[in-house]
Amino acid sequence: MSALFTPLTLAGTTLANRAWVSPMCMYACEDGSGEVTAWHAAHYAQFALGGAGLVLTEATAVTPEGRVTPQDAGLWSDAHVTPWRQVTDSVHACGGRIGVQLAHAGRKGGKYRGLPGEAEHGRSVPLALGGWRTLGASGEPFGRYDAPAAATDADLHAVVAGFAEAAGRARRAGFDVIELHAAHGYLLHEFLSPVTNRRTDAWGGSTQGRETLLMAVVAAVREVWDGPLLVRVSAADVAPGGLGHEDTAGLALRLAARGVDLVDCSSGGLVAGAEYPETPGYQVEGAAAVRAAGVPSAAVGLITEAAAAEEILARGQADAILLGRAMLRDPHWARRAALELGDSQGPAEPRYHRAYRRTVLDA
Repeated sequence: MSALFTPLTLAGTTLANRAWVSPMCMYACEDGSGEVTAWHAAHYAQFALGGAGLVLTEATAVTPEGRVTPQDAGLWSDAHVTPWRQVTDSVHACGGRIGVQLAHAGRKGGKYRGLPGEAEHGRSVPLALGGWRTLGASGEPFGRYDAPAAATDADLHAVVAGFAEAAGRARRAGFDVIELHAAHGYLLHEFLSPVTNRRTDAWGGSTQGRETLLMAVVAAVREVWDGPLLVRVSAADVAPGGLGHEDTAGLALRLAARGVDLVDCSSGGLVAGAEYPETPGYQVEGAAAVRAAGVPSAAVGLITEAAAAEEILARGQADAILLGRAMLRDPHWARRAALELGDSQGPAEPRYHRAYRRTVLDA
């Protein structure tokens, strides 16, 4: 059996393999309600049919003001539970496991989604057109976005409660896994980094202070959720004076001590213009640093080929591989990867047997 198709058990839940669908924003709740639709059920179920070991959803807002765009999915209301249940039921009916990524966009929220053909992008939606005042560690804006309100104690306690309430709804909606989004410059990441969190109160001022918000969210979620809990981090801030892989390895240890089962390692997104070129596997180093510290990790970032994914796992650089664009192009990536690796224990769908004969890869 290949490393890629070896099952992984987290908090009592066994995932059939380590080829997972990365969270990817879809901006598909057209009416602004945050309620997912039949489109979402079909979108996520296709990956389960394709053999992915875990399907992670788009960033799902824990408060209305925590959305990236007005078209984001949400779990801030009980009205969201039944629509999401239709999605999780579809994934489970196709033999898959599904996790929800709970998020608060912070100062990067309320923007135009900027899909192809849409004129507006890269800036905040005006209040008169459905935007909102965002929340940040300070009043400093992200790039061209509108300036946020500096979060008060009451604001931050409400954010923590929002994550916990959304986690409770996630259980009722039938999710198998929860991931907390603490990367890409969104609220939890903004508080973690010394570049963007220069507060001197209990929510800043030191490494421990900057981690207060994330740790409070983890604790509150663990009160209502006993299943697998993941945290996505930017393992490197990619900004002068920001956090790096060694810092993230220490954070991962502290997260694990509080009940986090795996750290999903992305990078960047903290400040406008501070990014580095994307090359195949460019974020694996962060996942490797976390795993070397003794905490299970997932690697993501232009990992597109089965052999590359297998090598990362075989070298012990990560425990799972998250695929984004590669899965969008080929929702059956996992089945094709099993053929390429010659793994007879890879995902199987008897109804598709003609497409997956071992002697033919691309007929």
